[in-house]
Amino acid sequence: MIALVAALTVNAQDAQYQDVHYTVDESLLTAEVGLNPRAAGEIFIPETIVVGQNTYTVIAVGDKAFKGCKNLTAIVLPKTIERVYRSAFDGTGIMLNKENWSDGCLWIDSILIATDKTIKPRFVVPEGTRLIAAGAFQGNKTITRVELPSRISRIDHETFRDCKNLQKVVIPTTITSIGEEAFTGSGLYANENKWKKGAFIIDDCLIATNNDLPAKYIFKNKIPIRLIAERAFANKKNLKSVTIPATITSIPTACFYGCENLTDVIIPASVRTVGNFAFYNCTLLKNALLPRELETLGAGAFYGCVNLREQVLSDKLDILGRATFFTCRNIKAITLPAHLRRIDAGCFAGCAALEAIELPQTLLFLGDQAFAGCATLRKVVIPSGINSLPKQLFQGCTRLYRVDLPDGLYAIGDEALDGCLALEKINIPVSTFRIGVRAFHNCQQLRSIALVDHIHMIEDGAFLECKMLEEIALPEGLQRLHQGAFSQCINLQKVTLNTRLKRIDDGAFYGCRSLREVQWNDSLQYIGSEAFQDCKYLRAPLFAPSVEIGKNAFKGTR
Repeated sequence: MIALVAALTVNAQDAQYQDVHYTVDESLLTAEVGLNPRAAGEIFIPETIVVGQNTYTVIAVGDKAFKGCKNLTAIVLPKTIERVYRSAFDGTGIMLNKENWSDGCLWIDSILIATDKTIKPRFVVPEGTRLIAAGAFQGNKTITRVELPSRISRIDHETFRDCKNLQKVVIPTTITSIGEEAFTGSGLYANENKWKKGAFIIDDCLIATNNDLPAKYIFKNKIPIRLIAERAFANKKNLKSVTIPATITSIPTACFYGCENLTDVIIPASVRTVGNFAFYNCTLLKNALLPRELETLGAGAFYGCVNLREQVLSDKLDILGRATFFTCRNIKAITLPAHLRRIDAGCFAGCAALEAIELPQTLLFLGDQAFAGCATLRKVVIPSGINSLPKQLFQGCTRLYRVDLPDGLYAIGDEALDGCLALEKINIPVSTFRIGVRAFHNCQQLRSIALVDHIHMIEDGAFLECKMLEEIALPEGLQRLHQGAFSQCINLQKVTLNTRLKRIDDGAFYGCRSLREVQWNDSLQYIGSEAFQDCKYLRAPLFAPSVEIGKNAFKGTR
């Protein structure tokens, strides 16, 4: 089984902008304020940051972002902020300064960050509040009732966790999402009257479930459920089928995470969003057809759904996130959206039964390992908008016999076609500059390959164990042939060196036991250790004294 690195994370990368650390998501072009343990003084967070070629919108202040920064005295947050963690300001000068508190609340730019025991037991959050931080009321034993303003749209995770005396929260209809464990351990959570057939419900919002949940769950409340909280059904081992009502527009993050006995989910046409990891590791799930008007399908949504047999993708989708269908090994065919522009890392990795895929011409990005381990895949045409084959793109696609590469492709990434045992022929575009590490490793049926003159880099083990290759002419742009580039090509008989090649690295042709002829050049300066070792039919030539020859470079030759 292939190893998908960081399959469960979004496309997050560290970045720095004006002395503040961020993590950026290249797929969504968003940024979150990251860990800044040495922050001090006054900090301004802009609406957007520029990193490399991209502009990212700052939407969050991350967990523990400024925790313990006693010298941080002030911060300005942009209007684009959608999420703030209370923990981001724990132990900071901002939180320690009592002048920043009012009526038991810490505020930053109309965002309620934290509360303390001086808050009124019956608290009405002011209408001017635009956001409430994750964990803002957590552990507060004073409050008994909270009324939320109509301006906010989310109750974040752990917002009211362990509020032991909390008996009432008024949730306005403007709330469109509720985070995980928002009410866990609260007085409300302990109130048996709020639980109906294994479901904890507040103001028509299903918050959580317990082991009293029936195996076949159908929403039958007198007042329709309008919202399901994140992880509401997570890890319910007895749950076998669910019928989601037409009042629901979103299946939230990790909603059915780890429901290993869930086999059927009826998703209504009203649903527009399926969140990250919504059906993660629902290993028995067979039926969960997505609506044709779906607008967002989250990363890892069907990760590990090994029994899922078919899926319909809405033409309104333009991104397929990281590991969306990872190891859905029973899906045989899938039609991609007509206007799709991104397929992120590991999206279809391990879909061993996937026989065919047609990539739309609108596609501009392919992530690492996007189709790795698709052992039944036979043929792929790469669209013209793709300028580089990413790392391990088709690694382990053992039946892939043909890949059509577009004009303008400049690089074939590391292990891009590693283990494509059936690949017989591939045309390298004239624009190609680099062939990566082990890019064609173990392509055992690859009989010929024309290396265009624009190629300047053939990396370590690029054609390692390509056992059917018989002849190679190195491109004119190449000055260095890297370590083990053609090692163990046991049927390679003839090699033509280009006129500019200066260096042949260690083991470049090691074990090419059929090699009989090398057309040498006068520009060679270095031949590495074991470069031609065990090329038993090759006669080692005489080189000028200026040519450095490594240990055992020609051991086992004639």
